Amino acid sequence: MPVLEIDPLIDDPGTRIVVCCGAGGVGKTTTAAALGIRAAERGRKVVVLTIDPARRLAQSMGLTELDNTPRRVAGVDGSAGGELHAMMLDMKRTFDEIVESHADPARARAILDNPFYQSLSAGFAGTQEYMAMEKLGQLRAGDTWDLIVVDTPPSRSALDFLDAPKRLGSFLDGRFIRVLTAPAKMGGRAGLRFVNLGMSGLSMFTGLLNKLLGSGLLRDMQTFVAAMDTMFGGFRTRADATYRLLQAPGTAFLVVAAPERDALREAAYFVERLAADRMPLAGLVLNRMHGSEAAHLSAERALAAAENLEDEGIVDHPTGKGGEGRPAQRSASDDDPSPGDPPGDPRDGSPEAPGNGSPTVPTTTERLAAGMLRLHAERMHVLARERRMRDRFAALHPEVPVAEVAALPGDVHDLEGLRAIGERLAAQPGGAAGTQG
Repeated sequence: MPVLEIDPLIDDPGTRIVVCCGAGGVGKTTTAAALGIRAAERGRKVVVLTIDPARRLAQSMGLTELDNTPRRVAGVDGSAGGELHAMMLDMKRTFDEIVESHADPARARAILDNPFYQSLSAGFAGTQEYMAMEKLGQLRAGDTWDLIVVDTPPSRSALDFLDAPKRLGSFLDGRFIRVLTAPAKMGGRAGLRFVNLGMSGLSMFTGLLNKLLGSGLLRDMQTFVAAMDTMFGGFRTRADATYRLLQAPGTAFLVVAAPERDALREAAYFVERLAADRMPLAGLVLNRMHGSEAAHLSAERALAAAENLEDEGIVDHPTGKGGEGRPAQRSASDDDPSPGDPPGDPRDGSPEAPGNGSPTVPTTTERLAAGMLRLHAERMHVLARERRMRDRFAALHPEVPVAEVAALPGDVHDLEGLRAIGERLAAQPGGAAGTQG
């Protein structure tokens, strides 16, 4: 299994965009932030663009909030000449910026106030992903940043992230919307005849849209299209340009996953889809891998030792380490009991005598040791399961480099935690120099 070397990737000046993608809850946001701070402290001017609405990224970086404008992160070591900025996508604001930059003030205001536009920009299917790609294109075109790290939204499928920009661009620039809104351009009685004759086949669909978006949808759409008519071509052009940017050699995709069946199944699908679309895959980040400093002690041996401590004591030390709850050692004179010894005395060899095979009580030390051994056995079972999951993925995709990142004992809530993750991310056995999400 090839090793994913993170430092050479983020140090390479040819790497301009790193896209972290994967299922929800696997640590994409934290991985993106850790990559950003590590790259910045190694001398690159970095911006991290998060599309996930979670606020943990801002909190970890010591920012009160993130918005559509890159904010510089304080506390980053800039001795190597790097900087770190962070921002959170505001999809409506990004859409507004496109309108404002491609229309005169009067037309821009007409578009921004249009009810159909407001519904489209606030939550139409695919808008978030499309605007993420718009923002990525803006950041890359400005040439201000050495490296852009993108934290993608949690999607059930890679299709959402890769296809939504094209779908929305095709919708805004497609024949369907032009046919649907042709009456606005024809006007008067000709338009009315068109509605009566040509719209009958679409009445069911427009009725559904009216229910979803409110009454007067067709009129709002007509006004929207009339105002944006000169801009439609630009949506598909920009979507296509950004798609090509994602395929360019300067882009690197990192698929982030946890060592769990569902997450790795999703990761395998991402890998296959990226390959089918000729997207440059750098490798897999396998988060929250568990380890043990006593991995040489198997689960079976640990459980056997725990049972021995709990049931019989330490076999070659009958009195135990602490002496409490254990039988006393017998001396040679104990073989001849005195005439005054009472029945059942420990020295008379009766079945009740604890030195002659009767049950013994484990000491406190032995009980604690047995508990620790059982915890170790559980940890070894977890390790074995995670390695089986990893090996199954590697068998299906032997060409994909993997970075295994050790789980941290707690949540990440500051820059030091992000640095620790970055160090684990880069410290791969056999690599150049493993994170919890």
